[in-house]
Amino acid sequence: MREGWARDRIPSYNLNPGRETPWAIVTFDVEMDAPPYMSGWRGVDEGLSAILEVLDEKGVKATFFTLGLLAVRKPRAIKAILDPGHEIGSHGFDHKRLDRLPLREATHNIGLSLKLLRDYYDVVSFRAPNLKLPPSLIPALRLQGVKVDSSISWYKPPFKIAPLIEYGILRVPASYPSSVLRLPWRILKTLFKPGLDYVILLHPWEVVDLKCGSRPDLTVGVGGRVLGNLSALIDHLRSHGYMFKTMRELLASS
Repeated sequence: MREGWARDRIPSYNLNPGRETPWAIVTFDVEMDAPPYMSGWRGVDEGLSAILEVLDEKGVKATFFTLGLLAVRKPRAIKAILDPGHEIGSHGFDHKRLDRLPLREATHNIGLSLKLLRDYYDVVSFRAPNLKLPPSLIPALRLQGVKVDSSISWYKPPFKIAPLIEYGILRVPASYPSSVLRLPWRILKTLFKPGLDYVILLHPWEVVDLKCGSRPDLTVGVGGRVLGNLSALIDHLRSHGYMFKTMRELLASS
């Protein structure tokens, strides 16, 4: 990632001007490896346990936006997330782009995911695959009991910076693309200015050593550095007084 691009994406104003303790939410999109270009599950099989170990060591609870398909194929992974007290949210059923599906099919895709995941947890949070959620689906989320959506971001249209309420749903933007966690630490830490609220986005497949033949750019820098940077970032934010929350906890405090 070009260093100048990353620095250009930092908001130039404070979203949290002394009104309360700044917060950060660590989130993971739990899916197959680098979809749609790969179809394996090494991120879930190998990376998830390493992530959970770091979070436990740091005493941080995170939100895991999980495919409903995981409840069918790898239910033990869901239990591994829930046992330490983390939140599970929905990431759709099978990582199909919701903005490319007919409205009825997209609504069914979300509903199926929620049904499967709610066998394990009272899911209230959602993030669309690729952060692509058509506005027409927001009322459907509310009808299906979703109360928090993180399908918006600082870096994709419509470029939302602060949390907002739409159709009675709290919408919380992700701060940066997950690939920033692959940057050298000396650059990464400059992107996280003290005082701003942050939603950190990552995928389990990014903490394992993957190679994608058809899109080698997708896996440049993945592996051990990402996990080390996550650990260092948690320490960095905590040293500046940050409170770590889950999406569900942010909703409760809003």
